[in-house]
Amino acid sequence: MSSSTGRAVAGWTLVPLALAQFICSFAGSNMNVMLTDMSRDLGTTVAGIQLSITLFLLTMAALMVPFGKLTDWLGRKTCFLLGLGIYGVGAVLSALSPGLGLLILGNSILEGAGTALLIPPVYILVTLYWKDMQGRARSFGLVSAAGGIGAATGPLIGGWICSAISWRAAFLFQALIIVVIILFALALRDPLPADPDRPYDVVGALLSGGGLIVFVAGILAIDRTPLLAIVLLVVGAGIIAAFFAWIRRLERRGREPLLSTALFGNRVSNLGLVTQNFQWLLLMGVSFLVSSHLQVVRKYNAIETGVIFTAATLGILVSSLAAGRLARRIAQRTLILSGFLVTGIGTLLLLLVGAVPGAWPFAPGLLVIGLGIGVMLTPSVNVVQSAFPEAQQGEISGLSRSVSNLGSSFGTAIVGTVLGFGVGQRAGGYVLAMIVLVVVAVGGAAVSGFLPARPSEARGSAEATA
Repeated sequence: MSSSTGRAVAGWTLVPLALAQFICSFAGSNMNVMLTDMSRDLGTTVAGIQLSITLFLLTMAALMVPFGKLTDWLGRKTCFLLGLGIYGVGAVLSALSPGLGLLILGNSILEGAGTALLIPPVYILVTLYWKDMQGRARSFGLVSAAGGIGAATGPLIGGWICSAISWRAAFLFQALIIVVIILFALALRDPLPADPDRPYDVVGALLSGGGLIVFVAGILAIDRTPLLAIVLLVVGAGIIAAFFAWIRRLERRGREPLLSTALFGNRVSNLGLVTQNFQWLLLMGVSFLVSSHLQVVRKYNAIETGVIFTAATLGILVSSLAAGRLARRIAQRTLILSGFLVTGIGTLLLLLVGAVPGAWPFAPGLLVIGLGIGVMLTPSVNVVQSAFPEAQQGEISGLSRSVSNLGSSFGTAIVGTVLGFGVGQRAGGYVLAMIVLVVVAVGGAAVSGFLPARPSEARGSAEATA
């Protein structure tokens, strides 16, 4: 598809793609403000609901690479529609769940798997539809903005629905949006034909997904059973190492692995992947931490907690809408670096108000974090996706989304673990967890400083990899 054609269909083509990213990001954060309502209704604990949230994000991360590869085998549009269907079923089951078990099946497993199946096609189709860098950057900007806004408005919309109707209605809201997306998506066209005869690396899929699940499980177990946590972390790292050994073995034998090792030979892409991971770790970590603190420690209800996140939503909306214009004037490295620095300032503000009474003192920090995240979401995605040719878009899209969702999983898992250490100290766990997020923001700024200053350097790296 030419760039002119891409511009002609941009008015409607981006609607299902952006909505899909919005609802999946919304699902990752809206439950944060419904912790007490859901735990009381389902006869479980706040920790049980937190586990469901983390498992949802972990399922996405573990399956994103294997399902991203399926786009070549089944086709982009087919995977997109199939993922939407699985997600919709999961949302309905979650709304009807009588206990934690069915909630985990519907939300954590089915919605997580559906998201992992439908998100890679979103980024692949944007890359294939828009060939010119400016059009692609603008399209990525809209999709990434939709994701950021979904994550930021999740607490607000989820809190309002929970207070006005029920937490179950929040899942029915998701199912309704899925129906709308399907109606739009039926008109999409797949720029590349499906290749059902292409080999699929089942062993690689099991090793990659299994390694990530075991490793994150180790993080979750640190505050409860440290010895088990160490075992899980070591085993998870070993499985991931076995995965890399396996794909290298397949390549030496001339067979196609789940992921090409060439994907990890691109310095620019590697740096971009790290920044993506840190961005979503910060966004989901802050959302999870502030929501938990306001509800569990300060006893605010869902809508009171959600309203505070309007500040983050406004920040992401403003900076995301300006991202396209900024990208034409400012280097991508500068945008990403600035975004991390601004986000770091926001986390420092939230750290300082940890013991201040009331909820509104959290608003300035959330606003600043929203501004920082919104500035860097688009350039990070564009850096990674544009580093590879069309033939590798299925692989890199799956890897990119997996790394991002792994960051979301790390955010909730790490914050939940640190909060466990601070139990009984009221603000003690909050302060410790926020310090960790400040360190992550500083680390993200340091990593982004190594990105190339000029787009030509990134293209040269991509050409060398190809």
